[in-house]
Amino acid sequence: MYFLSGWPKRLLCPLESLEQPLHIQTDPQRAFFAVLSPSQLSVWYCRPSVLIVSYKEHSKSASQFGPYEQAEWRPDSTMIAVSTANGYILFFEIPSAADKYLYEPLFPKGSPHVKGTPHYKEEQCAPSLNLEMKKVLDLQASVTSLQSMLEDLLVATADGFLHLIHWDGMTNGRKAINLCTVPFSVDLQSSRAGSFLGFENVHIRDMEYCATLDGFAVVFNDGRVGFITPMSSRFTAEQLHGVWAQDVIDGTCVAVNNKYRLMAFGCANGSVQVYTIDVTTGAMQFSHKLELTPKQYPDIWNKTGPVKLIKWSPDSCVVMVTWECGGLSLWSVFGAQLICTLGGDFAYRSDGTKKDPLRISSMSWGSEGYHLWVIDGSCLQNTRPEGDAKNEARQFGILQFQFIKSALTVNPCMSNQEQVLLQGEDRLYLNCGDATQAQSPRNTSVPSEHKPARERGLFSDGSLDSQGLSTLLGHRHWHVVQIHSTYLESNWPIRFSAIDKLGQNVAVVGKFGFAHYSLLTKKWKLFGNVTQEQNMTVTGGLAWWNDFIVLACYNLNDHQEELRIYLRTSNLDNAFAHITKVQADTLLLSVFRDIVILFRADCSICLYSIERRPEGLNPTASIQVLQEVSMSRYIPHPFLVVSVTLTSVRTETGISLKMPQQACEAESIMLNLAGQLIMLQRDRSGPQIREKDNNPNQRKHLPFCAPVVLAQSVENVWTTCRINKQKRHLLEALWLSCGGAGMKVWLPLFPRDHRKPHSFLSRRIMLPFHINIYPLAVLFEDALVLGAVNDTVLYDCLYTQTSAREHLEVLFPFSIVERTSQIYLHHILRQLLVRNLGEQALLLAHSCATLPYFPHVLELMLHEVLEEEATSREPIPDPLLPTVAKFITEFPLFLQTVVHCARKTEYALWNYLFAAVGNPKDLFEECLMAQDLDTAASYLIILQNMEVPAVSRQHATLLFNTALEQGKWDLCRHMIRFLKAIGSGETETPPATPTTQEPSSSSGFEFFRHRSISLSQSAENLHNKFNLTKTLSMPSGPSGKRWSKDSDCAENMYIDMMLWRHARRLLEEIKLKDLGCFAAQLGFELIGWLCKERARAARVEDFVIALKKLHKDFLWPFPVIPASSVSSPFKNGKYKTAMGEQLLKSQSADTFLNMEMETGVSNTPRSRSWLGTINSSQREIDTVSSHGPHMQDAFLSPLLSKGDECSIGSATDLTETSSMVDGDWTMVDENFSSLSLTQSELEHISLELASKGPHKSQVQLRYLLHIFMEAGCLDWCIIIGLILRESSVISQVFSIMQSSDTDGEICRNIKTGLHAVDKWASTDCPGYKPFLSIIKPQIQKLSEITEEQVQPEAFQPVNPSKVTEQANPRAEESRISSSHCTNPQSDAGNSSVSRHEEDKSRTEDEDSFQESSYDCTVS
Repeated sequence: MYFLSGWPKRLLCPLESLEQPLHIQTDPQRAFFAVLSPSQLSVWYCRPSVLIVSYKEHSKSASQFGPYEQAEWRPDSTMIAVSTANGYILFFEIPSAADKYLYEPLFPKGSPHVKGTPHYKEEQCAPSLNLEMKKVLDLQASVTSLQSMLEDLLVATADGFLHLIHWDGMTNGRKAINLCTVPFSVDLQSSRAGSFLGFENVHIRDMEYCATLDGFAVVFNDGRVGFITPMSSRFTAEQLHGVWAQDVIDGTCVAVNNKYRLMAFGCANGSVQVYTIDVTTGAMQFSHKLELTPKQYPDIWNKTGPVKLIKWSPDSCVVMVTWECGGLSLWSVFGAQLICTLGGDFAYRSDGTKKDPLRISSMSWGSEGYHLWVIDGSCLQNTRPEGDAKNEARQFGILQFQFIKSALTVNPCMSNQEQVLLQGEDRLYLNCGDATQAQSPRNTSVPSEHKPARERGLFSDGSLDSQGLSTLLGHRHWHVVQIHSTYLESNWPIRFSAIDKLGQNVAVVGKFGFAHYSLLTKKWKLFGNVTQEQNMTVTGGLAWWNDFIVLACYNLNDHQEELRIYLRTSNLDNAFAHITKVQADTLLLSVFRDIVILFRADCSICLYSIERRPEGLNPTASIQVLQEVSMSRYIPHPFLVVSVTLTSVRTETGISLKMPQQACEAESIMLNLAGQLIMLQRDRSGPQIREKDNNPNQRKHLPFCAPVVLAQSVENVWTTCRINKQKRHLLEALWLSCGGAGMKVWLPLFPRDHRKPHSFLSRRIMLPFHINIYPLAVLFEDALVLGAVNDTVLYDCLYTQTSAREHLEVLFPFSIVERTSQIYLHHILRQLLVRNLGEQALLLAHSCATLPYFPHVLELMLHEVLEEEATSREPIPDPLLPTVAKFITEFPLFLQTVVHCARKTEYALWNYLFAAVGNPKDLFEECLMAQDLDTAASYLIILQNMEVPAVSRQHATLLFNTALEQGKWDLCRHMIRFLKAIGSGETETPPATPTTQEPSSSSGFEFFRHRSISLSQSAENLHNKFNLTKTLSMPSGPSGKRWSKDSDCAENMYIDMMLWRHARRLLEEIKLKDLGCFAAQLGFELIGWLCKERARAARVEDFVIALKKLHKDFLWPFPVIPASSVSSPFKNGKYKTAMGEQLLKSQSADTFLNMEMETGVSNTPRSRSWLGTINSSQREIDTVSSHGPHMQDAFLSPLLSKGDECSIGSATDLTETSSMVDGDWTMVDENFSSLSLTQSELEHISLELASKGPHKSQVQLRYLLHIFMEAGCLDWCIIIGLILRESSVISQVFSIMQSSDTDGEICRNIKTGLHAVDKWASTDCPGYKPFLSIIKPQIQKLSEITEEQVQPEAFQPVNPSKVTEQANPRAEESRISSSHCTNPQSDAGNSSVSRHEEDKSRTEDEDSFQESSYDCTVS
């Protein structure tokens, strides 16, 4: 509603008097304000805030009158009455010197500001005024209250009399009324001889006149409060009658709200009691209370002291309250608290020390409520600042607080919109128009330079692209539009503002005329003819209708009320406007679809139809009267009507699911009469006009029924005219904001599935609910309330010197306004369930199930009901939790909702929760059945706390095995930690629920998470297998912990058994890819385990099936026989070294350098240059690997030696995209051109490439080959060698079998396997035949060995790198360097000797093996 903005300002007084101000009072037009000091009266101009005239009392008369105390303006601002301490009233006249001005703006030459505009002087220059004392009146008793009442001045004195004085200083010949003679009763129906005040010394302490109630609210000196009303037009003691408010006995002050007919009485206990008058009985009726709660202000709520001052804002929408002990608080009309300076940054400095609250001795609202003038009571002690020169302006004790307010306060027709619009005195705040609905897609971006610097610093994002809800909920920016200075200069202050439905255009109305702004073009449109602008003043507000601006105004030239429609796209000129004359003054205006509704000063409502007419270049809109409805019977005073809107809401029985169209057309009028919401429906009881040949407008002339009161204490009403069959509940509802009572929704109830509605079921239901923000707009489909909230920023740390302590920047925080939003759906669902309307709740919930925060809605509802019921001290007769639990089971998110709610609730409430929703063991099993492992993991934590360890271990084992099967590695690691924690009694560290779902194993090996592998190749060992050196290092991450403990722990053994079982199953099912993932992700010691399982699970039963399975698993194509293989140019050996082997074989193998093969890594753009690629690979390797310098050598070498060897492949990129297999030919262009290959050669190369599998698969296969070779699983090495079709691998295996005493069983198995493959290749896959024929001689040698039947002994794998150690000094060098690698956990170096010892010891002692990950450096 109202929000503080920035820092307050302090006025500087140019006079050298020592007196500090003690009272401030703005004039009725709020253009001037009077400031009283003990012997001085000064009049100031409001904008700019400058002193105009000051009157100083002579010392002689000052002692006679006593110090000045209060001041009151005459309604026409021509006189001021001042009361003094000794019972005098001084009347000052303010004659204005004609055409004399104190200040005039100076414009540079050639400036467009023309001085000839009408009203120019009055608007921009402070007028010259005089103060003359006209009359002195002695009332012979001190004056306690002074109140202007129409043409008279009402004065209450301390001797218990009430004086009615005319403004010319005469007592009108009327006698003063003695309060003891005024009868008082509880209501006006009581006998006239009501009890009198009865005892002596009763006088009025404070009073205020209420025009709409025609009486005045009074506070007596004994704390009682009442309302005195004249029974007839004659104001005499006999004609006055008073009513008591029975409950108030400690009243201190009073303020009345004319628009809502409320009287706010301040009390000595710090609260404000708000009363209204019951129209039927005339009694004082309690409305609501304004008080600080101990929940919000625990340290100050009861220490504020009595209420000192209460002031309603000019638009009657908010009230400002201040206390004796200091502090300001702002409340909406029905008690929603908006601001309080007793807490937060207002009360505490940045170092945590408490500030003294601001004590206020007097305050007054400025024009339109944009300013609050405050006299700082704590400044009264201040003397003049140090070194005050004679002519220096003094710091004066007057502060000006600045406010921004919602457009709804003055232009309630904005409630049809789904935008939030706030207006300040010179700028507008918009919520960027990002509440996108499906039918209005838009994209408004806001350059940051259009915002004030402070706004930009406090909010992060620069541009706001509207993307529906994500943006809506994601940021707190405002789009700030500065109002055009030319318009503002002559038309300050801004009175109304409106925004169109799409949030792309805004219009503002100042003192005269109006202007509008487009957010798309960032331009203002003003009247070209200033005279036209100054000749109209908008009276009833304005609204947008499509591209037109509709406004009700008064034509000052013709003295005529008019309804005008201007087209946005044309120039702003009356020539392009459609003007209709209106009979009476328009007070309110609203637009519903194509109908304009006006509320006029004669209490009548007029409906107009509006339609667009495309005439010529500029389309126009025409208007015709549809219907007039007189409301004078129901409305006592036209000023009491807060808002009037047309809606499609109705209570009739005709609404059913079959007729949504009719439901939409029916209009009813909603009228907010001083907080009472009144509905007038169409009367359809009479004969209906059905003939088609009748005038279509006839239908709209149906009369209205008598009004019905829907709700009390209503501040705002929201409704929409849109239709959405999916969300009828939300779109056909009526939303009410009720101040401190929260919100209400008048919800339609629909029969389900076109069934006949129950006769006893009402058509609508009013549901109240509380929200934590002040609502400014409702997003109907999105089930959101939008609002704004004041936030503060402290800057006191910037001012550290003692001299700066009085700076306002130190005393006050900087106030900013932030956007905010809140979900309300869970409140409504809960209210429906409380009322046993579960079916309606389900209909509503299913219609909103697609909202992104719907799971959160269910969780909130469950959580709130659980907290309330489980912590209740008294037993609940009819608990709601079982109903809510049953309701949530209707949705697929039931399991997640329950567990999320439990995790966010304290343990003590779990039993109550699970008694309603079901046993957590059953819920855990449901999660497993539904394959929702992450939710099951959350339930495991619940079970761990609620059940014995054996139960949690049993469930954890179930989950661990399922996670292993599904390849959820993150979850597996957590489960290992969890099982260990149960085993060692560390139950206080439950596993964290994994937040992200781990990619499944099908997305490729996650092999190299803790490994770095590099390959570089030289021409000498082209035919040799890669030399792999393995570095043992402890794995990082959670799995590392479990190996660092003593490994003979039973719990470790239990976990290891499960891991071994899973590895065995994978190997038996020939899932090598999954096995690799499993080992890499969980840090499983694969080599040690394979050594033990060599003759069991790691033995290949059927070579052909294994070969086929690997082809399928690794997406590796079966080989084909090339058609031109007979005359291949490669037969002659010309390119054998350069191209054939090097390029085709190792190109893709080399890229397995250091791939962190996470699925999220984005592919490298294909346009990268070769050099850039190498540099980036080098960087990646340097960051991961512990032996960087040698890698750099290896990587740079191909670039430095562009010889005949064509070693392109060794420097390829780390990512798949730029490998040759994937077709990135850009790297090798230059080399190809130098080779000048023929067509047939290229065909041969492409064929070779086509028979290779994906690059990633090649990396994985080579890695597995290395693992199997280390473990001595030679049959698997043979199969991988066959797939890769590398004879070097096969011959290496054979040489191992020849050089060592290998198990004869293995040799026989390999021999029979190869024969089976040969047989299969002959029949099914001839592409393998050429390769098999190459290795045929070795197979024959193998046969001879197997026939010799060497007795098997312990297997010792020979490290292949021994063969080439001498030949490759660089390899030796890198091995030595890496054996000194800085890994504190490494208990073995990189040298091959230690590897063999390690392997031998591992085979001998199975129990104490140590798990590790591998750093493989291939040189």
